[in-house]
Amino acid sequence: MKLTLYSDYSLRVLMYIARKDERVQIEEIAKFYGISKNHLTKVVNNLATLGYIETTRGRGGGMKIKIQPEDINIGKLIRKTEETLTIVECFDRETNTCPIAGMCGLQGVLGEALAAYMAVLDKYTLEDVLLQKIKL
Repeated sequence: MKLTLYSDYSLRVLMYIARKDERVQIEEIAKFYGISKNHLTKVVNNLATLGYIETTRGRGGGMKIKIQPEDINIGKLIRKTEETLTIVECFDRETNTCPIAGMCGLQGVLGEALAAYMAVLDKYTLEDVLLQKIKL
């Protein structure tokens, strides 16, 4: 399974901010990762809405981590940032048009694989993936 860039950027933003003691600007993160400021703005707004970060506008503004890294579960974050976890068409009963869906065992196998994938992500927190608190 491949994560969307949205989830990837969400993780990157949180990892970057968690390593900083002071407020961080979107421009700083965009430059560090070589990512579009426009894309990051959407990600940052969502992370603030979800309660992971705190943002302040204006002079001296920026963002900082709101939840401690050890309390941010990676699996939970991915579930909130991925639009869908339907890795194949037959996972979505409403839009499924696969002609062999009723006689195919692949859905069960892929469902088990997805559950195992998410179970691994559920075991880790942002603190676990920071590895070292190096200064950026």
